[in-house]
Amino acid sequence: MKKKKKILLTDYAWSDLSLERQRVEADGHVLINTHKAHPLPEVITALCAEHRPQAVMTCWGIVTAEAIGHCEDLEIVARVGVGLDNIDRRAAAARGALVTNVPDYCAEEVSDHAVALLLDWARGISFNNAEVKAGTWDPSRATPHRVRNLTVGIAGFGRTGRLAANKLRGFGCTLITYSRTRAPDHPADVEWVDFDGLLTRSDAILVLLPLAPETRYLFDAKALSRMKRGSLLVNVSRGPLVDNAALIAALDAGTIGAAALDVVDGEPSPPAFVTGHPKIVATPHIAFSSPAAVEELRQRSVEEVLRVLAGQAPRNPVAPP
Repeated sequence: MKKKKKILLTDYAWSDLSLERQRVEADGHVLINTHKAHPLPEVITALCAEHRPQAVMTCWGIVTAEAIGHCEDLEIVARVGVGLDNIDRRAAAARGALVTNVPDYCAEEVSDHAVALLLDWARGISFNNAEVKAGTWDPSRATPHRVRNLTVGIAGFGRTGRLAANKLRGFGCTLITYSRTRAPDHPADVEWVDFDGLLTRSDAILVLLPLAPETRYLFDAKALSRMKRGSLLVNVSRGPLVDNAALIAALDAGTIGAAALDVVDGEPSPPAFVTGHPKIVATPHIAFSSPAAVEELRQRSVEEVLRVLAGQAPRNPVAPP
């Protein structure tokens, strides 16, 4: 008889867990969940100490070394998403547990969102909508851009960056990109530049980099001071890629013209001085979201966990740091 194993789901961002529970129970295992959104790390640690699960699934919850240390038979820590900055991967490797993610489920949605925020700024949609709703109907105040004339810099040229470039080609923009490595199949019509070139040449920068020690606060006061005056910074990746205080200072000084943020350092309770700034358009970390993307994420995450618990190799393993 197959051993019943425990799967701890730390948090989730949808209405219920019927899909996950049905699949887990059909395989003879137990799904444990007590929190929907953003449990504190110490809560996750306590749950691990209480239940000693063989698998941990986490959406945004932080899985620390202490939490992992309570799970003697841990086989897998599965990120229900893409980024891995909320999992102590070294501790998981030391425990002998695999770490997995779902790296490409929302590339279409995130690239759509990045391009949409760019177009919103270029044509002044959010700004002019607010003006009209406040009772001002004055076309002379509008300062939209011709999108074709923009140089758009893409910071990070993985799956999502390439999709964003594909979508922007139709507008006729000049495209440049900065990434740590240049792939052999890098498209000829997207110029690969260094970081300073990205900053100084772009009318708008789309931030699509992963969060890592070397990219944390990459867009700090020094970097923002090198951007073109009046330019746009779009962040749809991870909040701590951008220094909040430096961003507000650059906006207030007119060093850059605007920012569009789907992620903010400090979320899920981001500082109001950022989200409420008049030169910032903000959305609440929804770039990944669509019914199709969420269903795919849920299906693939739970199937990966069940695959590993059955002794099979995962499809999306992440190498230890």
